[in-house]
Amino acid sequence: MPAPGFRTRFTRRLGFRLASGYVIFFAFLLVLVGLYFRSTMISIQESQIRELLEEDWATLGGFLQQSGAGLMWAYNADSPQDSFLVERLQRVLLLADQNGNLLQVSAAYRVIGVETPAEIRRVLQSDEPTWKISRDPWGTSYMIRLGRLIKPDGRRYFVAQGRNMALNDATVRQFTWQYFAGLPVLVLFGGLLGWVLTRRALQPLQEVVRASESITGSNLSLRIPLREAGDELDRLIDTFNRMIGRLEDSFQQMRQFTADVSHELRTPITAVRGQLEVALMTARGEEQLREAILTALDEAERLSNFVKAMLQLSQAESGQLVLRKAPQDLCLVIRNILDQFHVSAEEAGLRLAADLPAECIAEIDRIQFERLLSNLLSNAVKYTPAGGTVLVELRANPHRVEIAVEDTGRGIPSEHLPHIFDRFFRVPSVDPSSSRGLGLGLSFVAWIARAHGGRVDVTSTQGKGSRFLVTLPLTSAPVFAAAVLR
Repeated sequence: MPAPGFRTRFTRRLGFRLASGYVIFFAFLLVLVGLYFRSTMISIQESQIRELLEEDWATLGGFLQQSGAGLMWAYNADSPQDSFLVERLQRVLLLADQNGNLLQVSAAYRVIGVETPAEIRRVLQSDEPTWKISRDPWGTSYMIRLGRLIKPDGRRYFVAQGRNMALNDATVRQFTWQYFAGLPVLVLFGGLLGWVLTRRALQPLQEVVRASESITGSNLSLRIPLREAGDELDRLIDTFNRMIGRLEDSFQQMRQFTADVSHELRTPITAVRGQLEVALMTARGEEQLREAILTALDEAERLSNFVKAMLQLSQAESGQLVLRKAPQDLCLVIRNILDQFHVSAEEAGLRLAADLPAECIAEIDRIQFERLLSNLLSNAVKYTPAGGTVLVELRANPHRVEIAVEDTGRGIPSEHLPHIFDRFFRVPSVDPSSSRGLGLGLSFVAWIARAHGGRVDVTSTQGKGSRFLVTLPLTSAPVFAAAVLR
């Protein structure tokens, strides 16, 4: 016997719930169809009996003739047809005068109940006939037509004429019994068919489940093949595959991030430890100790800057670094940043120039924009030899603004251009001192541009220099829109 837990799991399965819902709906629909046909059958039968009673009423008017102060049946007793018609008309019949006095009541009518004088007077005052259904003590139904008969002398007579509906009732009962007795069989057959169709429909979904179960953190390259049916399941598979692709990229970034962080942390920590150990074992005077401590502090500062940059990276990736945008004059901001780099440019023997309009208003986060421009200028000054030039240009149109930082430095090899915005990436150099950066500056530049709804592009020729072009919309993206670092 299946355990209760198994029954619970089975009843919670999608196939069971779909089949159950189908069976319930199918049974409900069959009940409604049966009730509808039963009601239609009753309505048709009642309509037919009313037509027959209307015909009987017209016939009855011809056989009932006025005789003195009353009525009499006038027909040819020798005619079998007339005798049959009169006998049929008198089976369920009640005649009364305008005062409510009964003139003729058939035995069948007495059984179903004679109308009261008040009811008779009400019908005599109405121009339209009254219809009703009465039952005898044995449950047999009768359709009754109640109306008035006006003779040429103006006298009105109450006439109630009926027809036995036993045959009609029997037909309805037989249909009802046969239909609803066979209903469980129809529901069972429909339920089995629904279960089979549901299992067949969900079979591809089971295949998707089995395929997804085989996907693990070390096997994210697996993709579920499309069924090429173009249905909802194919769209689900495509969405699932794209989600796995994003997970694979995230895992790859996480692994790369972990490796890079481990490497970047190991280098300054090893340097600090090495300097202190050397000083501890070999230093012979205060000057040597001071030199070792200064070197260790320099590496500690580099480590502190790295940790700070990593925290900011983490905040940016998670959307916690919210831009605070406001209308700013980009030309004024750029001039202020250039003033900060004039001293370092002069020390490096560089010419720092700018080509700016009088004014350019855009909605930006000033702190982040200053950081973007500072990173670009810092790299340009750092990698441009003495005698070179660093130029900042700004061009604007009604839709966007373009800020270019161009230098005459050594340039970037073409094979490294696709990676310069990646985290921790540094272009290999023969000069060890030129590669001591964290490799995060251009990653921040790309993120700041995207967070403002723009982008950054780079062109470079080795030995001639590089040009970084930042494009920002003048109507910027929403303030709280978060961008993700690559």
